[in-house]
Amino acid sequence: MPPLLLPKRRVMIAEACLIGLVSGCSAVLLRNGIGAFGSWRVALTQIVPAWIVLPVIGMGFGFLSGMFMERFAPETKGSGIAQVKAVLGGSSLPLNWRTATVKLISGLLSLSSGLTLGRQGPTVHIGAALAAEIARIFPTSPNHRRQMVAAGAAAGLAAGFNAPIAGMLFVLEELLHDMSELTLETAIGASFIGAVVSRLFGGSDLALNREVAASVANFSAPEIPAFVILGVLAGILGTLFNQSIITSLTLSRRLRLSLPARMALAGFISGLCIALLPSSFNNHAGLRQLLLNGDLNVFYAILAFAVNFVLTCVAYSAGTPGGLFAPTLTLGAALGYLVGIPLGLAFGLDPDTYALAGMGAFFSAVGKVPMTSIVIVFEITTDFNLVLPLMIVSVVAYFISSLLEKNSLYERLLVWNGIEPRKEQRKMPEGFDELIAEDVMRREVETLNVQLPFDEVVKAFSRSHHRGFPVVSNGRLVGIVTQSDLSRVVRDNSEDTPPLLQEFMTPDPVTIKPTDPLSEVVYQLNRYKLSRLPVIEGRRLVGIITRSDIIRAESDLLSGQGSATSYHEGIGPHGHGSYGLYQTRGPAVGKGRILVPIANPHTAALLLQMAGAIAAEQDCELECLQVILVSGNTPPDEARIDLEPYWQWTKYTQQLGEKLGISTHTQIRATHDVARTILETIKYRHATMLVMGWKGRTTTPGRIFGNVVDTLIRQAPCEVVLVKWAARGQQAKWRFHRWLLPLAGGPNAIAGAELLPGLIQLSYSATQSEHNGYQQTSLPSPEIQLCQVSPRRTTLDIPVVLEEVQHFLQIRLRGRSPLSPVLSSLDSRSSVTPIPRLSVVQLISSQISQTIIDYVRESDIDVLMMGASREGLLRQAIEGNLPEEIASGCDCTVILVRQTLSLTQPLDR
Repeated sequence: MPPLLLPKRRVMIAEACLIGLVSGCSAVLLRNGIGAFGSWRVALTQIVPAWIVLPVIGMGFGFLSGMFMERFAPETKGSGIAQVKAVLGGSSLPLNWRTATVKLISGLLSLSSGLTLGRQGPTVHIGAALAAEIARIFPTSPNHRRQMVAAGAAAGLAAGFNAPIAGMLFVLEELLHDMSELTLETAIGASFIGAVVSRLFGGSDLALNREVAASVANFSAPEIPAFVILGVLAGILGTLFNQSIITSLTLSRRLRLSLPARMALAGFISGLCIALLPSSFNNHAGLRQLLLNGDLNVFYAILAFAVNFVLTCVAYSAGTPGGLFAPTLTLGAALGYLVGIPLGLAFGLDPDTYALAGMGAFFSAVGKVPMTSIVIVFEITTDFNLVLPLMIVSVVAYFISSLLEKNSLYERLLVWNGIEPRKEQRKMPEGFDELIAEDVMRREVETLNVQLPFDEVVKAFSRSHHRGFPVVSNGRLVGIVTQSDLSRVVRDNSEDTPPLLQEFMTPDPVTIKPTDPLSEVVYQLNRYKLSRLPVIEGRRLVGIITRSDIIRAESDLLSGQGSATSYHEGIGPHGHGSYGLYQTRGPAVGKGRILVPIANPHTAALLLQMAGAIAAEQDCELECLQVILVSGNTPPDEARIDLEPYWQWTKYTQQLGEKLGISTHTQIRATHDVARTILETIKYRHATMLVMGWKGRTTTPGRIFGNVVDTLIRQAPCEVVLVKWAARGQQAKWRFHRWLLPLAGGPNAIAGAELLPGLIQLSYSATQSEHNGYQQTSLPSPEIQLCQVSPRRTTLDIPVVLEEVQHFLQIRLRGRSPLSPVLSSLDSRSSVTPIPRLSVVQLISSQISQTIIDYVRESDIDVLMMGASREGLLRQAIEGNLPEEIASGCDCTVILVRQTLSLTQPLDR
């Protein structure tokens, strides 16, 4: 799409002006049509008696209008303001060409029949519908379309009243409740153009003659109490008017008549009533003009108020596509005239000023829009002296009506129609417009390599909830693959050899740059109906941004957890120091997630088996993380890495997950800092346990276990399991028959005991491997020893700890079944699986470390499993925790467990 059509601010303003032009033309068409038919109707009464002409025309035109709406667009009944308000509030009511067309034709028929409703409500509805349709031609963000619909409504009202400022204020005050810069610009542009078109082709003002429009209002300080009284009366009667509209709608619904029948009945009643009144009532605009000119006496003013009050309720309750603006202004003028007449007689005051002020007061009470009511009367009279009286009566009427009923008429109409109005319209949080794609994008991208075979691509999709993956080659984006691409391959490929990914991917996908604003991101997502967009610099893939990322950024700003500044500085949800080369995702169905970083290929399989056994026992997911350390001079996303050696562990993890019946995830990352990458993965993948290998010694001065392990023990927020493999375990022949669990009390010892029911499965699989090929009916029973080393034989704490752990293990190990996930791979001849033997050993010595080492050697222990605190591990200061000398002094497998930093739960009995 050409750059000039992108939804930049200037283009949005131009689009708003186009909407103003179209809305203004539709308002002029409706105004001139109603004027022509209305003049014909009034002229016909000079030929045929009014009591025949008016009821017949009212009934006939009402029936035609109702039939047209019922056939093509029933949602167009009523004024249309409530519908537009609902759409701006997030409802899915239709706004399109059909809505505008049906509203225009049905409004022309019904309002020409003499029903006491106005055309300004329909012009608002028509303008909003046209704006919504124009906004669909230029697909943009939902917020952009919402701004355009509001601009169309503003243009419709401005064209209906020739009052551009009032049109803009009504949208801000009643429809959007939004004073943002973009809202002001679009509403002003649309209102201005709409009013200009209306003034050039439709007339100069709101049916007021030039004498009234040019008159000068009189106002003095002693009149303030009189205007206050007028405001109070307007507030009370305006609230009564709102309630009468709701009540009449309820009564009309009980009649169970079709829409054409109701409108025909309303037209007949209105025509008959008007025919029985003086001829000045035949033309509603003329009646309003008489009120403002002061040409009616008190009786006619009361009659005008009562008749318009009742007939407006009758017409609106029938579903007539007419507005309440004009009737409201007429009622306000009659009320003001009634207040001004006695004051004029007593004090020589001008009742015309009160009639004009009454228009604003009544409008303010009905719509709860005091600012709009002030401006709209000022704009149609162009009398600056009227501003102060208008401010007094409008504000007083607003407060009185708010005390009696807090919601405006349009909000009550939404509730009556079963649509709950939003108390606050959705607004973008402060700083949101300043964000760019780089601030909210995810740098941890799930990608597929361009050389990946077809079968691997299928597996990647089957284990992920994504419908598409970016395709990269050496960190460069070369394409994208979707589920549709896979379907095409299956349908079209007849070759025996499945193709590589580069042969069926979609090249040159839609992308964005890191510096693109979020408005551009939203536009591209909507324009091409996408859920995510790759972010590139040149051809290098640097991230991905999704709709959920945009929502998350907005949520962070609203909750105060982030700011535009913090996003620009890289602080917040995207701390990063690595680059994702490959990822697969399984379903998130486990109670937790166990992360296994792979460093040593000789022990990787057994480490994954150990983590898988724990995952199967505790109903967790398994994630394999392969971290590739790159040179500090090379950015991780630019390093040239051959992924072939790493795919074997991805496949192994997936096969292990299938055998154990657990969900698996894998990823390969390039980084400068291994520890930081593992910590980031724990955080963003919500890992609940970290299982990793350890050499058992370190040559780094000042370190206990090494740079990486020390950092993880200090900072990892999850449970940490370190495994140092037995020195005698060459050629992958590790033994897991005899287990030793030294206990010193505390939650870390308990953490080790809780892992044993899962890890003991390794005893059966290893024993079966050793006896593979022999005829047997049972397997040797594994042995578990609970050990306590203390300087004295009798203490108060030791028996309690041993008894608690022993009781826990007896319950958890008693029900072991050969049908468990790990044991299901055993040979069918091994039908008897023994329960592990459990014993307790107490050792008397003050040299805890050396005593444990000696006992491990003398008892031929296969696995030493210990729990320890973070502080004891790193400082070697707390007696009873595992120091480095125990692990280095034992030639068996050593498993070290550090519980979650904040977790101190007791054993689950």
